[in-house]
Amino acid sequence: MNFNSNKLYRVPLYYHVVFWLTYFLFNTFRWGSYFNDYWYSIKTNLLGFPIHMTLCYLNILIFMPYLVYRKKYVLYVLAVLSAIFVMVLIKFNLTYLLITHEVWPEGPQTIDKLTLNYTIDMMMGELYVMTFVTAIKITLDFLKEQKRVTDLEKSQLETELLFLKSQISPHFFFNTLNNIYSLSVEKSNKTPKIVLKLSELMRYMLYDTSGKKQSLENEILCIQNYLDLERIRNDERLEVNMEVSGDIHDKEISPVILLTFIENAFKHGVNKNTGKVKIDIKFKVKDDFLYFTISNPTPEITQHHDNFNKSSGIGIKNVKKRLELGYNKSDYKLSFKNKKDIFVVKLVIKVS
Repeated sequence: MNFNSNKLYRVPLYYHVVFWLTYFLFNTFRWGSYFNDYWYSIKTNLLGFPIHMTLCYLNILIFMPYLVYRKKYVLYVLAVLSAIFVMVLIKFNLTYLLITHEVWPEGPQTIDKLTLNYTIDMMMGELYVMTFVTAIKITLDFLKEQKRVTDLEKSQLETELLFLKSQISPHFFFNTLNNIYSLSVEKSNKTPKIVLKLSELMRYMLYDTSGKKQSLENEILCIQNYLDLERIRNDERLEVNMEVSGDIHDKEISPVILLTFIENAFKHGVNKNTGKVKIDIKFKVKDDFLYFTISNPTPEITQHHDNFNKSSGIGIKNVKKRLELGYNKSDYKLSFKNKKDIFVVKLVIKVS
């Protein structure tokens, strides 16, 4: 994980001001109470805090991005220690010149010249402040990086869902346009009705399926239009039984999910069979779940193959992928079954 992006993870100035002001007030009252001299505490903190801030921002804006993130660890340690040492020298001299000649009253004894004990103690104190601020910076960067990754994954998920949805619609329209072409060649009087039904379906596909969810009522109405189109095209050889039960109002489902199974049933169960064909479709809503079942005859040339159409075709593959991406595993169950030359699809899916 790379946190080397100051622009991306820049904290607003307001938060910097609040943090340092709070820290300054806390330190002022702490040492004012310790010395019983608040004026002295204010002066030393006014001198010390610019040093704290300089070291902290040197570390998080320069040392870490240019040394730690580039794996120059020895140089980083040397740079930090050198910067702290220089700042301790500055602090000692400014304290001696501007505040008091008796420096380090909180130490074992006051001093008027730089000592090893004072240097080590002050360096440890500055290192503590730098570590504290750096820990806050790293934590904020980590949280923002996690959010960025989550947002990216969400964006990729939405893009993939849109891509899969866009694949389904052309596939459906391609098959229907082929049917219209065949009828127009035959100069069938069914052609105008089919074109009208197709325009209604296209309007729904283009304008009503852009969202993540669509009302179950609209999806069923779309399916009804599709069935009307197929009835016109297939005339008396087609028998479609559709049953709807339960409360379908105020229920939502991913667009075109169900229509994909309907279209697949006609593609394989009607177009690849001769003679009279029967399609059974059931919608049952119970306890915020839709129990959807569709059955169609298997193609005559594949009626003895048990694994027919379990995963074939762009429509079925895409609908499986859309279910995986758009729903939790506990929110749906999809199954396929061949039973006496009848192919059955069952989908239980949450629609609340």
